[in-house]
Amino acid sequence: MEPEEKTLQRSLTLPQLVLFGLAYMAPMIVFGIYGVLAETTKGTVPTAYFIALIAMLFTAYSYGKMVKAYPISGSAYTYTRKTINGHLGFLVGWAVLLDYLFLPMVIWLIGAVYLKAAFPSIPIWVWILGFIFVTTFLNIIGLRVSNRVNFLMMLFQLLVIVLFIGLSIISLIHGRGMGTLFSMTPFFNGTGSFSLVLAGASVACYSFLGFDAVSTMSEETINPRKNIPRAIFLVALFGGAVFIVCTYFVQLVYPDYKNFHDINSAGLEIAAVVGGNLFSAIFLAGMITAQFASGISAQASASRLIFAMGRDGVLPKKVFGFLHSRFKTPIFNILLVAVVGLIALKMDVTTSTSFINFGAFVTFTFVNLSVIAHYFVKKGLRSGKHLITNLIFPLFGAFFDFYLLIHLDKNAIILGLVWAAIGFIYLMFLTKMFKVAPPEMNGENAEVPKSRGSLDKRPLENTF
Repeated sequence: MEPEEKTLQRSLTLPQLVLFGLAYMAPMIVFGIYGVLAETTKGTVPTAYFIALIAMLFTAYSYGKMVKAYPISGSAYTYTRKTINGHLGFLVGWAVLLDYLFLPMVIWLIGAVYLKAAFPSIPIWVWILGFIFVTTFLNIIGLRVSNRVNFLMMLFQLLVIVLFIGLSIISLIHGRGMGTLFSMTPFFNGTGSFSLVLAGASVACYSFLGFDAVSTMSEETINPRKNIPRAIFLVALFGGAVFIVCTYFVQLVYPDYKNFHDINSAGLEIAAVVGGNLFSAIFLAGMITAQFASGISAQASASRLIFAMGRDGVLPKKVFGFLHSRFKTPIFNILLVAVVGLIALKMDVTTSTSFINFGAFVTFTFVNLSVIAHYFVKKGLRSGKHLITNLIFPLFGAFFDFYLLIHLDKNAIILGLVWAAIGFIYLMFLTKMFKVAPPEMNGENAEVPKSRGSLDKRPLENTF
């Protein structure tokens, strides 16, 4: 006789979901890529974040619509497969895999860059290999980390952000930087063009990755069809507000973006300006804590997604569907992500974050298109307000996402297209030149949030 299936208790409220989502976004990442954005936009980073926020809000709205239609999966792969086409759905899933597989590499690279800036005598490859080794070891043995630790880590990040803004205000009052608390120069300074701002917005969207993570908590949420869509939208909105406010004060207190010693670790230099050595140490601790925990989470998430694809026959089952007999973790997948992470030895922050965003923009675009296909085309909800909610809003979202996609770093676009071509060739092999349907992933099991700032609250050993 089979034991009675246990169900999760519905206890999460809307505020708790929003806090959960913000933890997954890792707010301090705004400092991790600030220097890159400042150079790209010629000193108009808040404007880049504002444009990115608009795109993300339209996409967040579409995610909310699709969560209502498919409340279990929450996957762009599932949305596209069920509403548009199975083969196209596979390619969207392949783009999702790009995010998961390469995201740990970006996280480890950013963390290593900041440690290199703090300890210049130690080569950056030492820090990169250190991140990879420690996180891989912990993921193989299946480290359990409680949700309380996640929450405390998020509070620490928010505390550092509040301290940064407070110290920036004090510095500005004492005449440093622009010497004023109110200025439009961070938004419009006359030196940056709109195309440069769009290029910056394409990179800035990296900070938003994970805003849809709350969709994984639907089984534990009170009234999920109502609260999950609201939470997704609010997480994107609040996260964007934090990013805009932070970069606004950064540019007020440190207006000359050309004077950074290293744009990849500009946040640490600015922290020293506003708070001296003591705050620099606190700031560095916040950055490394966030990046280290993010690396564990991202590597674990990637290995789970690859495992789900292997188990369901999308990838070779014997390798990618294998679990270690003792630790019950997908050891080969974890090691694969670690090997991919070695690319960080030859990557820079600009190209790597843009490369990740290639997959993100592809999936975001198809989430928006899925709304149109499901509600406007298949269900025929086209009159009155439905024309706006089921066609105009998702069209705007798809347009913004695609427009930002084509403004990514050129090298990132080339790498992304190569990845897409590999996926297309593999799809032809799986479907025998499109004569059969592609294998279907179990969306419920494949569901894993993209995270740079928190660990999945479910123990890794119990998710298979």
